[in-house]
Amino acid sequence: MNRKVFPVTAILGPRQCGKSTLVKMLSGKIDSLVYLDLQNMEDVNKLSDTRLFFRNNEDSVICLDEIQQMPELFNDLRSIIDSNRQKGRFIILGSASPQLIQSSSETLAGRIGFIELTPFLVSELIENNVKPYTMSEYVFRGGFPESYLAESDEASRLWRENFIRTYIERDLPQLGVQLPSLQIRRLLTMFSHMQGQLFNSNKLAASMGVTHPTIRRYLDLFEQTFLVRSLESYIINVKKRLVKSPKVYVRDSGILHQLLQINDFNQLLGNPVFGSSWEGVVIEN
Repeated sequence: MNRKVFPVTAILGPRQCGKSTLVKMLSGKIDSLVYLDLQNMEDVNKLSDTRLFFRNNEDSVICLDEIQQMPELFNDLRSIIDSNRQKGRFIILGSASPQLIQSSSETLAGRIGFIELTPFLVSELIENNVKPYTMSEYVFRGGFPESYLAESDEASRLWRENFIRTYIERDLPQLGVQLPSLQIRRLLTMFSHMQGQLFNSNKLAASMGVTHPTIRRYLDLFEQTFLVRSLESYIINVKKRLVKSPKVYVRDSGILHQLLQINDFNQLLGNPVFGSSWEGVVIEN
């Protein structure tokens, strides 16, 4: 529906949740779609003269994937859109980096609509009969397509481990995180142990040897990249709600279990995190 309202539709979500696949599936319903992956140098080179490229493809819908790689494009998009306010001209995809959200909100205000794409939900699996569905498999593996659809639990675990490593070693440093990868892994593991509990930034700061504001900044960053969710307290008084500590959840149960080194569903059943893991699954669904 956003394509009928705004010139630009932004589909945001964690890496590997299916953003690019979704757009490619929809390409058959779009008269003419030009897809550019901005992590591919061949596609990046096509934008060496941005305005010329856009003019040459003004009758096509242009999809820009991983647009946070080229934040300078937002200024060009604004001027091109203002010269032609046709709805649904651009689709931009991004792994929800702060640069993407900040740049788009500043330069494309009133011109862009946002859609958040999540990993698989239970309703999607049941309605589309993706594979024989079992709740235990979904809870243990989580909703990321490559993890849930893996041939075995071991293959799922291998995918999730590589996802975490890529997130820590490539994605977070690009967002300005200065901590060594081992410390980031340790911090994420601490968040996992706090699943469903009140967020205690002072305790985390003391354990990591950093300041309280630093821990808060990392929480914000993990939230903006859709890895962690903070659930504010349910208090009618708004001032108290803002002051009271939130509960924190690693959003995908499969990533949670990998961070905690839980290897199968039976092991999960005997782990104290089982209840809060299920709580997180319910919240995301």
